[in-house]
Amino acid sequence: MRIAVAQVDCVLGDIDANVERAAKAIAQARADGAELVVFPELNLSGYSVGQVEDDLDMRTDDARLLRLADDAGPMGLLLGFCEDGAGVHTYNSAAYFQAGQLVHVHRKLYLPTYDIFEERKHFSPGQHMRAFDTAHDRCAILTCNDAWQPQLAFLAVQDGARILLMPTSSAQSRFPRRYDSPTYWRDITTFYARMFQVYVVFVNRVGAEGQLRFWGGSHVVDPWGGFVAEAPLDEEAVLTVDIDRASVRRRRREVPLVREARLGLVQREVQRLVEEGGDL
Repeated sequence: MRIAVAQVDCVLGDIDANVERAAKAIAQARADGAELVVFPELNLSGYSVGQVEDDLDMRTDDARLLRLADDAGPMGLLLGFCEDGAGVHTYNSAAYFQAGQLVHVHRKLYLPTYDIFEERKHFSPGQHMRAFDTAHDRCAILTCNDAWQPQLAFLAVQDGARILLMPTSSAQSRFPRRYDSPTYWRDITTFYARMFQVYVVFVNRVGAEGQLRFWGGSHVVDPWGGFVAEAPLDEEAVLTVDIDRASVRRRRREVPLVREARLGLVQREVQRLVEEGGDL
């Protein structure tokens, strides 16, 4: 399977400009023979939506989304956008299209609201973690901070995911000596690939918004935790990567970690913790 990782910059608040940037990357991915192209978190709006007065919300049937889905042709396509949800809700969403049709929407579950991050002020948290079938394999999406919650990767894999897609808007830390963003992310993606025996596709953006400096470094990790390919830091790139989907099954036969999950045990202990301590 050939995957294109679209490490792009975004124009904050200018959906039309970002659609054109996405269209160019999609054209390059098709020319490179990709079967799936993945974009970063909120690539159609920019990340710092609280700084924008214009309405950035889009429904999943928005003509601009459908135009890009049509541009992708038979490819799978993952786009990040502000979703106009039911009622009063706006979501930080990632939509997966295949052959022009909507297949799945992941609504970010864990919204960072600390330090310079304020997602909970602008978005509602999603309520579901689901793997989904595509034309090529079974995938799941963990949007940026979702990937810092290992229980989500566990649930996705137990739901059958063999590829974890991680659209991200990761900025360099203001305190790099204590916390270096690229190092932390590489630790996360390699750990998940090894422990959950999956391919991990991490796609980060580049560029800047105010204090935020997005560093790129998009990469793909195989089920042994090895880097298949990595995009450069701090510059736009469309990274095309070939993965061997059968290697997931081989790895899981060699070391059956995924099959040893004991979901009944997990369910009982989680229920006990909820009963003893409650839930947020």
